[in-house]
Order: sequence, then C-alpha cells, then structure tokens
Amino acid sequence: MLKIGQKAPDFKLPSSGGKILNLRDFAGKKIVLYFYPKDNTSGCTKEACSFESNLKVIKKKGAVVIGVSADSVDSHMKFAQKYELNFPLLSDEKKEIIKSYGVWKEKSMYGRKYFGIERTTVVIDEKGIVRQIFNKVKVDGHTDEVLAIL
Repeated sequence: MLKIGQKAPDFKLPSSGGKILNLRDFAGKKIVLYFYPKDNTSGCTKEACSFESNLKVIKKKGAVVIGVSADSVDSHMKFAQKYELNFPLLSDEKKEIIKSYGVWKEKSMYGRKYFGIERTTVVIDEKGIVRQIFNKVKVDGHTDEVLAIL
C-alpha cells in the first residue's frame, strides 16, 4: 500500500502525446498524478476538465498534471483532443502502475462485485516523494483540494 513519505513508484507508460513518459521526466517538479476509471465518462470528463481549467494555476505552483487509466493510447488521444486537455494521459492497459499505486480495488455496483480503478490522486514532490494521497475522490471540489496543498 502506498504511503505518504515514501518514494513514488516509477512508471514508464505511453502517453496521449505519443511519447513514453516516466517519473524521472518530471524531476524537479511537483506531480499531480490522478488515476481515473474511464475516458469519456461523466465523472472522469468532469475531473479532467477541472484540472485543465486550473492548469495555469497548477503550473504557477510548480506542478504538472498527469492522468492515468487502463484505456488505450488511442482512446486517450481522442479524449484529450475532444476536451482540449493540455496534460498527458498515460495508458496502463496491463494495470502495472495502477496496481503498484494501490488503486486497483474491488468495487460494487448494483450488488455486483468487480475490480476497477478507485478514483485517486497522488501528489508527488520535486524529489519523487509522495506528499499527499486522496482516496475515493469526489470530483466536485477536488481540484480545489489539490490546489490547497500545492
């Protein structure tokens, strides 16, 4: 289980921008790494658009935003273009990073149990240390919570 104060697990994943990105690419910057269930769904779209509309403020605070889901790069590219998202969306189709960050959880809907991504945001400092973990994120007001701790 991921804990505040520990080194953030490294990642090396393809992005919506067509590049392979890893944690080291963002050394010296704070990272708002958010995990979300699925492109083009209502909650995930609202969350992504909220981060996008606050991107200038986030950047002024020395941070970058990175989204992660198990969707394909193609799905991410279409999602990013449709909503004009100017931050990378990482594709973790094998769920390796999703699992290493502890966000692959058993969920329940209408009495049916299944595994999926629990909406989670991890704030990582300039040295790669986990500084904040927001579990079971509620989309409304979440960007404000993140901005308050940057």
